[in-house]
Amino acid sequence: MAIAVSQSSIPGVLLIKPSIHRDERGWFSESFKASEFAKAGISEPFVQDNLSWSARRGTLRGLHFQRPPFAQAKLVRCLRGSIVDVVVDLRRGSPTEGTWSAFELDADAGDMVWVPRGLAHGYQTLVDDCLITYKTTAEYSPEHELGIRWDDRTLAIVWPIAHAAVSPRDAALPLAADVPSVFEWPS
Repeated sequence: MAIAVSQSSIPGVLLIKPSIHRDERGWFSESFKASEFAKAGISEPFVQDNLSWSARRGTLRGLHFQRPPFAQAKLVRCLRGSIVDVVVDLRRGSPTEGTWSAFELDADAGDMVWVPRGLAHGYQTLVDDCLITYKTTAEYSPEHELGIRWDDRTLAIVWPIAHAAVSPRDAALPLAADVPSVFEWPS
């Protein structure tokens, strides 16, 4: 497995492009290989895999994170369809604190995003029938889960589909200014 890794505008957030071997039958790709990811600086063990399916275009999930000691780093990939994946830097003192970055993840391309601890994460589906997987470095803990509003005007996130389908739970998340800072730079 050979991966190409590029740093995003937010320190620690990486776009990972795996090698994909295509022929008339389809394609093959290694989705994770510890030694290759370690070369890119990702050597934490993954302890949980998650799958999320969204039926409709415009579905928006997030922006979620967990506070310590269950803070999670995530490796996110779209297995079917395409999404815009968004991260927000919540690390107090970070040079990009309070800023966001977005990545289009498409099942055919196979790209992945590494989201370190200290960032809120969410995504919006660009087509119907999307399947997303993400590996995490800490198990889900409802008592440690937090989130911020997807439409917080101070963040000014540009979501591609204006009329997002958001769960009542995500719609009720607090604004970023109302969430206590639980992450320090560097995290």
